[in-house]
Amino acid sequence: MTVTRVGMVVHGGRPEAAEAARTVRDWCAGHGVACTDIDVWADGGRRSAREEVAAAGDPDLVVTLGGDGTFLRGARLAAAVDALVLGVDLGRVGFLTEVPMATVRAALDAVHGDRVEVEQRMLLTMRASRRLEVPSDIEALMRYGRGPLLPPTSVRPDCETSGEWGVPLDVAALNDVVLEKLARDRQVSVGVYLAGRLLASYSADALLVATPTGSTAYSFAAGGPVVSPRAEMLVFTPVAPHMTFDRSVVAAPDEPVGLRVLERSGRAAVSIDGQLRGVLDPGDWIGVYAAPRRLRVARLGPMDFYGRLRERMNLTDAPAAVADGMPAPLWPHTSPPPGDLAHLAMPHAPSPAGRERASRPSERDGGSAG
Repeated sequence: MTVTRVGMVVHGGRPEAAEAARTVRDWCAGHGVACTDIDVWADGGRRSAREEVAAAGDPDLVVTLGGDGTFLRGARLAAAVDALVLGVDLGRVGFLTEVPMATVRAALDAVHGDRVEVEQRMLLTMRASRRLEVPSDIEALMRYGRGPLLPPTSVRPDCETSGEWGVPLDVAALNDVVLEKLARDRQVSVGVYLAGRLLASYSADALLVATPTGSTAYSFAAGGPVVSPRAEMLVFTPVAPHMTFDRSVVAAPDEPVGLRVLERSGRAAVSIDGQLRGVLDPGDWIGVYAAPRRLRVARLGPMDFYGRLRERMNLTDAPAAVADGMPAPLWPHTSPPPGDLAHLAMPHAPSPAGRERASRPSERDGGSAG
């Protein structure tokens, strides 16, 4: 794609992010590309995603410089205007970001020269029984030691609004939508509906609906499944439910998840990608479902999600399995796959040098077998 306008979301607390930002500005100056910082934590108050990107000149590429949290902020902006987002990895977890700091210029060259893969990531949106707002007493508490909250959610102008079907909210979640208790000593009681049918009434610390991308975030910490980011599904996970059934439920992409706060429950907070967006009273409800649009993410090559999962989650092998021998590739892949496997996502054949290294186990590998 031809890049004409770049918007940068920079993690202000990381010196390396400021250094990477200078690299992006230099690249833009050398290619005649407009470049604007989008300060989503501005002291003057935060704006909606559409207002922020409009103030930045409607960039067609959003570059995030930080970790996954910075990427989520950039994704909120990019999704609002269907911009491409490129994540530079300066964080500690790095499931969303990809580009190392040392290759920022090469990555921008690849985007500008249309030599990247564009990955489509599922987003969540929602309807609610009323517009989401954060009461002033809750806002004062949440702002203690933090930046300003996002503004109240707006209503999507392109959707029909009705009392029975609720208010369509102009929000997009890349990771998850969470309904959680406000009082420490009282769980929230919620009726959970899948595809319009009551699944169960839960008493829990929180209930969350995650995308496949968000399956490695809060949902994973709550015991939910790890899902390939290429999948299309919704993952419902209860957090510390006071009931026997505590498992996640995976719904099809066209099956909405409804959450209604029960009449005698306490109030519940609604968070979208970790940002508090509103408080529900007993009797209120939200409906979470797949958004019609997708987030467009720039990839320099196929994403090795499962290799990254093993590395970032520090997965260890069972001692008994290690004693039985080191694993080898399931299939030799020095030649093209046969016809019945050609349509599958498989690793690329390693280079001859890579195969030579793989055939000589390191001392650590040899020692780990005991």
